[in-house]
Amino acid sequence: MVRLSPFFLCRQVEIRTIEPRMLVQSIELLNPRYITVRESLYVASQSTVWRLAPVPPSVQIQQLLQEKHFELALHLAEMIPDGEEGIDKGSCIHDIRYRFAFHLFTQHRFKESLEIFTELSTGPIEVVALYPSLLPAEFRRTIEFPVKPPLLVGAELEKGLVVLTEYLMQKRREFQKPSDSSEDDVVLTERAEMSQIIDTTLLKCYLQTNDALIAPLLRLKDNNCHVVECERVLTKSEKHSELVLLYESKGLHRKALELLLQRAHTKSGPLRGHENMVRYLQRLGPSEIELIMEYSKWILEKHPEAGLKIFTEDISEVEALPRDKVLVFLMSINQDLAVQYLERIISTWKDQTPDFHNQLITLYKNKVDRLWDSQYGNRTAGSEPGELGEYRRRLLDFLESSKFYKPEKLITHFPQGKMFHERALLLGRLNRHEQALAIYALVLKDIDLAKEYCSRTYNKDEFESKDVYLSLFTMYLNPPDFQKLGVTVGSSVAIPTQPNVEAALQVLVEHHERIDTPKALNALPSSTKLESVLQFLVDVVEEQCVQRRHSQVLRSLFWSELLQVEQKRIHMESHCIAISEERLCESCKKRLGTSAFARFPDGRILHFWCFEETTKTKGRLKREM
Repeated sequence: MVRLSPFFLCRQVEIRTIEPRMLVQSIELLNPRYITVRESLYVASQSTVWRLAPVPPSVQIQQLLQEKHFELALHLAEMIPDGEEGIDKGSCIHDIRYRFAFHLFTQHRFKESLEIFTELSTGPIEVVALYPSLLPAEFRRTIEFPVKPPLLVGAELEKGLVVLTEYLMQKRREFQKPSDSSEDDVVLTERAEMSQIIDTTLLKCYLQTNDALIAPLLRLKDNNCHVVECERVLTKSEKHSELVLLYESKGLHRKALELLLQRAHTKSGPLRGHENMVRYLQRLGPSEIELIMEYSKWILEKHPEAGLKIFTEDISEVEALPRDKVLVFLMSINQDLAVQYLERIISTWKDQTPDFHNQLITLYKNKVDRLWDSQYGNRTAGSEPGELGEYRRRLLDFLESSKFYKPEKLITHFPQGKMFHERALLLGRLNRHEQALAIYALVLKDIDLAKEYCSRTYNKDEFESKDVYLSLFTMYLNPPDFQKLGVTVGSSVAIPTQPNVEAALQVLVEHHERIDTPKALNALPSSTKLESVLQFLVDVVEEQCVQRRHSQVLRSLFWSELLQVEQKRIHMESHCIAISEERLCESCKKRLGTSAFARFPDGRILHFWCFEETTKTKGRLKREM
């Protein structure tokens, strides 16, 4: 640059851009003195004039792209009028921005690059293809880039994967939006394929950046991970817990259970032991009952308490399992497990199925049979030591408390020479009270149990049970013939044949109000002393006096109520309504004549149809308010 006051004269012409500020071109000229702009740029010296004309925009853009001046190329493309030189302005800008985004990626400016790709609506497959290790080979072969994408390693790879994860999460939210009902099958298939690539790539990103996020992704009901590809990468990384989640989310339960079974017997690892398989089987539900039974068998055999939880845990899937199939399955393994299962469904889940109640009673009875020892034959039922006493108490309690078993199906299975208490309970359910009382009073010789039975079954309003106390009373006075009564007790049990007047009188005195007095007195032997029944007679007379006084009070109350009603009737009938020819309806102001009418308590008289209309109107107003 030469200074010639007051001007600076340049030895060259420089072409610069305003934004961004950069030197584009420099042209050497010989002693330029003047410069002016018309349609072109003119530079002149003392002897020469130069005309500087711009290169066509398309050529400039290609040169700028080769020199990687993408921002300047973009500005130039935006200034070109649409259609000039046959250039499609929109496509040109899109191509420049695409190349710019790829260039930013090669410079490891991942966030800026993916933001531009997002603005350009670039498909997720093309974006994922920038990371060669994440996309299967068949997809990579279909995509071409300006140059081969850089190979990322170490910290740069992790940085790039973090940005890609954010991009994929945004795309995933977009694909979760409901699809347009007008989309054809091809579009829907493409959406499903794209969603699968997004979720599978997300899993791979999490695997390299934050493996704690893999499980939450697989637990999503709408996860669309590709099974084979995810299975490959998870197996390679030894992420067995996550692989189980993948199988479960895709309904591949047998593969999941096989993996759990394999890992359960290892010495270390998160899937070691049987607990994970127990939890998995609990989640399957009734549709997979065959699979549940197949894979739970080894747990029930080695860890029965934990295995039983597969069928008894308080979760909806477990409670919905078909209970008949479960019971048959448990019976085939261990009857004690079947007992615990039946106790669970009956006491906790309130199952009222008669067959289940019958089955539990049968299992209790079988257990008592196996533990029975003749040396405990004289003990009170349920007082035996150890398991025998425990199971017999359970059996007696259940026979008393359950209302749903079928005694007619059970009575024949109970042995004749033992378990008399249990047989008595079953006979009572069949309303065979005399047989039941015979066992309590004469076989077990326990008057307290007999009276307790009477208290439990007595009902003065039912024909079958209103005379149970009388039956007990007469049984002590006249012991029945057990053969005629239909009760078999065996030769080892001594049955009393002589009357037990003392026990009979005890029943008579304690429960006189529940015994028919004439029948009881007729049943007493003629040799009975009056003093022995004196207390009974006193109690009966006092009871009769109380009932008589009670009846007198009730009669007086009813008579008083009758007089009040009669007085009210006379009062109401004393009112007289005179309808003359001049009497008008209070509503329509027309003569009543001989029409039907209604009278209000305040004396107003209306036509009956006016009264109905008024009532309907008031009712409608109340509803509106």
